[in-house]
Amino acid sequence: MNRNADMEGSSLWRNVRLATLREDLGPLGVIEKGAVAVRGGRIVYAGAEGDLPSDLSSADQVIDCEGRWMTPALIDCHTHLVHGGNRAREFQLRLEGATYEEIARAGGGIVSTVKATNALSVEELVAAALPRLDALLSEGVSTVEIKSGYGLNIDAELKMLRAARQLERIRPVRIVTSYLAAHATPPEYKGRNADYIADVVLPGLSRAHAEGLVDAVDGFCEGIAFSPAEMARVFDGARALGLPVKLHAEQLSNLGGAKLAASYGALSADHLEYLDADGAAAMARAGTVAVLLPGAFYTLRETQLPPVETLRTAGTRIAVATDCNPGTSPLTSLLLTMNMSATLFRLTLEECLAGVTREAARSLGILQETGTLEAGKSADLALWNIEAPAELIYRIGFNPLSERVFKGERIAR
Repeated sequence: MNRNADMEGSSLWRNVRLATLREDLGPLGVIEKGAVAVRGGRIVYAGAEGDLPSDLSSADQVIDCEGRWMTPALIDCHTHLVHGGNRAREFQLRLEGATYEEIARAGGGIVSTVKATNALSVEELVAAALPRLDALLSEGVSTVEIKSGYGLNIDAELKMLRAARQLERIRPVRIVTSYLAAHATPPEYKGRNADYIADVVLPGLSRAHAEGLVDAVDGFCEGIAFSPAEMARVFDGARALGLPVKLHAEQLSNLGGAKLAASYGALSADHLEYLDADGAAAMARAGTVAVLLPGAFYTLRETQLPPVETLRTAGTRIAVATDCNPGTSPLTSLLLTMNMSATLFRLTLEECLAGVTREAARSLGILQETGTLEAGKSADLALWNIEAPAELIYRIGFNPLSERVFKGERIAR
């Protein structure tokens, strides 16, 4: 073997404390004096430095981490990052007493963002999204899920997905796209959800799939959006194309959306404030991850907490995400999201950190690629200037990132 060729593109992080998030290593998968070896953008070793194979002890780059903590790079598994405009006025209305449902029924909410989004080109949508994306990347994020859903016509939905794909080409980040045309019904289809699904949602999905723009199919199952029966039509269309599904469910009421999603083997059901025990159990059986979104809960000043203990009892996996969107969660900090998850929802340290790494990856169907520190996975790493992992969750307005690594490439904060 040509050793020089074998070591090409190799890096070694040593003298590092690892939170690997490997479940077989106990809480957080901690290795106190560890090392991570990378070749060709992939992890070839993550474990105790004392057990490092001799052929990995030298590399093109050897980084002494001086006892810092390393985790998998973070994953924001539920965002609406690509959009036009903002909804600061609606925020003001909520402060004055209006509810989210009242604003939506009066022509605000999602539909108001549709107008602003449809007015922008792909290039303008990319430019608008970049500051939001950069804020996430600055906190050690390597993977971001981005939904469509503010177009509500075929061309505009495709435009949003093209913008999302473009972001991956101009920043070192992994973008996972979700087709969310079943987000709201545009005014011209008011009261005609079935026609909108037939005319826009399903044909648009076929086109998005043909262009390679869609990784999963999402929807909003609520009284102000789509019923379970209507979402089943969308999911049948996704299934016919071999695409996985996910669902905004049980945010404002319990329509049984999570159970429906689980019946289709959904990757995730998200929000879930009104989820019941049957829904949690169905999700656990199907392997459907519960994605909790404290930013929306906080912004809407909700009082109905998601049933965290019910999820734990059922054995449902839990992820957390920013839900970055202009109306109900204008949040671009995954570190703050973890703090909110702990403070508002009483998630544990391990649930919070797993929720933005391992379980977030699971909710996107990419756990085989990223989300933990172990051999064979993409070298997506975050190095932190902290004394203990709890600092990532406990502190507010604090960003201790020392270095982000994406596919083996070192990216300074």
